[in-house]
Amino acid sequence: VVTGHVIDDYSGEQQSLQRYRITPELAYGVTRYLELGAYLPLATIDRDGAFGVDGVKLRLKFIAPHPREQRWFYGVNFEIGRVVHALDENPYNAELKGIVGFHTNGWTVAFNANIDFKVSGPVSAPASLDLDAKIGHAITDDLALGVETYNEAGALQSLGHFGSGQHSSFVVIDATYRGWGLNLGVGSGYGGNPDRLMLKAIVGVPID
Repeated sequence: VVTGHVIDDYSGEQQSLQRYRITPELAYGVTRYLELGAYLPLATIDRDGAFGVDGVKLRLKFIAPHPREQRWFYGVNFEIGRVVHALDENPYNAELKGIVGFHTNGWTVAFNANIDFKVSGPVSAPASLDLDAKIGHAITDDLALGVETYNEAGALQSLGHFGSGQHSSFVVIDATYRGWGLNLGVGSGYGGNPDRLMLKAIVGVPID
């Protein structure tokens, strides 16, 4: 997060402003459509250069058919993990993500509906819904430009306060080279999101 505002939702919350988040993700294909994954660890470097470990997560993802093989694809992703108090007042949380998308004439459109819920912790936290989407257009077989958006819809028991949630949108470049994958994005937060200018990068490294 390059620029933004400092807002505390609770005492001791970790601020994202001028902080680097680094998340190594290991993934293993169990079958053609089923994948195991682990975020080991959720790491961070603050504005003073101090390095910290904020938690770990495990995930299971099913996608069918493979996104590059047919026009429509769909799937589900489940994550569960433990994080430090600075990231969440409740240490154990989970997410269930529904995935659907399609390809047509070089365009890819994908949509996620995410339900986040507490597994264990001292603070009451109703399950909440996030709605995310991506639209991309292939310039070549290995290069695409697109837009990604991430949006809090609020607690499931009281949906309808969409404008007050945290939202962010990114302009992104997706590229592949000899099996490596790269996603670069620049974006901004709005609504209840205090982060104004954000940079992100995802590097995929194949391991045979």
